[in-house]
Order: sequence, then structure tokens, then C-alpha cells
Amino acid sequence: MRTPRVVVIGGGAAGLMAAGRAAELSARVTVFEKNDTVGRKLSITGKGRCNVTNFCDNDTFIAHLTSNARFMYGAVSRFSCYDTVDFFNRLGVDTVVERGNRVFPRSGKAADIVDALYDYVVSSGGEILSAHVKGIDIADGCVRGVRLYNRTVECDRVIVATGGMSYPSTGSTGDGYAFARAAGHTVTKLLPSLVPLVSRAPFCAELQGLSLRNIRLTIVDNDSNKEIYSQMGELLFTHFGISGPLVLSASAHMRSMTDGRYTAVIDLKPALTPETLDRRLLRDFSDYANRDIVNALRSLLPKSMIPVILRLSGIDPHTKCREVSVLQRRELLTTLKQIAIPVSGFRPLKEAIVTSGGVAVSEVNPKTMESKLVRGLYFSGEVLDLDAYTGGFNLQIAFSTGRLAGENAAQ
Repeated sequence: MRTPRVVVIGGGAAGLMAAGRAAELSARVTVFEKNDTVGRKLSITGKGRCNVTNFCDNDTFIAHLTSNARFMYGAVSRFSCYDTVDFFNRLGVDTVVERGNRVFPRSGKAADIVDALYDYVVSSGGEILSAHVKGIDIADGCVRGVRLYNRTVECDRVIVATGGMSYPSTGSTGDGYAFARAAGHTVTKLLPSLVPLVSRAPFCAELQGLSLRNIRLTIVDNDSNKEIYSQMGELLFTHFGISGPLVLSASAHMRSMTDGRYTAVIDLKPALTPETLDRRLLRDFSDYANRDIVNALRSLLPKSMIPVILRLSGIDPHTKCREVSVLQRRELLTTLKQIAIPVSGFRPLKEAIVTSGGVAVSEVNPKTMESKLVRGLYFSGEVLDLDAYTGGFNLQIAFSTGRLAGENAAQ
């Protein structure tokens, strides 16, 4: 039987994993990466540290997917989060597990992950070339080759691992969606996910650069009057609205964005019940009875937040603590526990960590990652309509689907 000739389009997480695995199984493999170097997006993930995966079981992994979770059962069963950790350890990359079971290279350098994947492909016998693929040649329902700008490369299998449309500067410019459409595939609506939120609330810009830790963020869907997200963690105020880990995670729950549909609610003191917080305020007001209220709040709030909180509570900052009425104290208490921030939209897709939407998974075999429409055509990674919360889950999607695509393309 002839050794299959496999072309992988895209040298990111999914593409390198697919190429390395296919080459490991003796296929003749070529990766075409349009950038000068592979792993451009990988190298900036996790603020340059690369949150490789999440150290969790398959059920937990599936629970953290935000779309088409059932599709991933086969892929993650074949190559789990634990398998990913073992894989990189075997390649010489020592890893550590941090808060939230996030897995990072012990060195703190994303470049170690990129280098390990590059070496995996090359040492397995694959080649990596810098070239921009223009299209995929298909005849009689089968893959025949790929078209570059200056030539055509014949092959038996093509794995599309081009990523989404987030961070286009890394090369994720939506090429894979065009390839999929040309092959007859459906591409679902593309939206930003794991992305900052825009708000017209003027105090967001006023607090630009302020990071809040150990707060609770709740997202309320005003159409249904239901809470769709509520977690404790870190939030950052920006000139356009809010960002930070909590906000990025929350955005994955906000699928249909319209101006005014969602409200973000911040509890500045989630560890304190209203009754406990009220006692704290009474004690502080007693200690600072003859001084302005701004002085009494300095041990409770960041300095830059005090004027904002007092303004939202309707309290003059020069009010003496002994003069604060019961009604004013209740308004202050409510503000501390429920700062409402109206959300007007997402930041642009190019600023999102991942793209929500992509090649319809109903048209892809979940056991092989092969197209149901074109023989020899495979998809893996972010180009598929799959995404997840922050914490290493999206990279695991890339590794699991890439591994499975590579194995089956090599058969």
C-alpha cells in the first residue's frame, strides 16, 4: 500500500500536532505555514507563558466547552488533557499545574512549547515549509493537492489547521473558512469569544488601568432577567469598558450580543455578607466620626475607586462620617455589592482570544476529523465550530483534534 502524502495547512498547535503524529505513523508530511516561523499565536498565549492545557479528566474538559461539546468526546478520549501533559514531558518540557488546574511549562516560556512541537514534526520525518496556500484541489469528491502561489503540490490528504480570525497579526486571517466553503462546507457565524467587553459607563474610563482581585462578576441577561454567569476572580477597567480573566470567561456565555441586552454586576466584597459589610462600615464610620467619608473608605477600597463609589451612591465625598444617614449607608452598601455596568458590545474579533463559530461539525466525522463531503480532507483546531472557556481548554481542543486528524490522515 502506498504511503499517503499528507499536507497540513497551518503551523499552529493543531497543525504541528497533526503533522507530527502523521509523520510518526510513516506518512510523508509537509506543513505549509504562511508566516516565517511556526507557532506565532502559541508564542503569545498565556501572556507569553502558554497555558498548554488543563489538568482535568475528560468529563471536566467537556463541561468547559461552550459549543458542540459532544463532538469532542471521541477526540479527547483518544488524547486527553493528561495525555497532553505526558506528551510534552516526554518531549523534554517540564510542566507545572497552577491555580484552576492550568498547566504551564515550568520555564514560563511559550517558546519551549513551540520548539518542542517543531522538533516533534521534524524528528518524526515531517518537513515544514514557509508558503501561503491559495486553495485545495478537489476532483471526484477527493483531495488531489494544494495550490501555492507559484506551483501545485499533489497529495492524498489535506489537514486544514489554519486557526480562526482572532489575532490576525499571527496569521489567523480566516483562510481555512474560505477553503472549507470552496469544498462545500458550511461555516457558521463567526463571533469573538474570550474577549473584553465594551461599556458606555463613564467610570470605566475613569478607572482605566485599575485591576480588582477577589471580586465577583455576574452577568445578567436583561431579556430573560436571568444570571448567565457568576464567578470570583480578577477584573480590569479599561478606556473602553472591562477586561481581565473574569470578563474573558464571561464573554463566552454571551452568545447573542445586542446593545443593552447584558449587564455586568460587580460585587466588590463577595466574601462579606451585606450584614457583615454593614457592621464593617459602621465600625469605620465610628473610627472616623469627625472626618470626611473618603477617609473612612481608604482601608476598604482602592483610592481611585472611592470618588466613583461615592458618586454612584449619591454621597458628597466631604460628608462627615457622623453625618452619614441610614439611607446613605444603605445606598453605599448596595453599591459596594452591586456595581452595575451596562454592556454595549464585544471588542472586535481581532482582539478575541478565540473565534466562536467555524466549520460546521455536523459535516465532519468526530471519530476521524475527516470531512463528510470530501474524502481526504480533514479539519482540526480553531477552524472548527468549537470553543471553550479560558484555562487551557481551547489549546486542548487543538491538540486532541490535531492528533486525531493526523492519525487518520496517515492511514
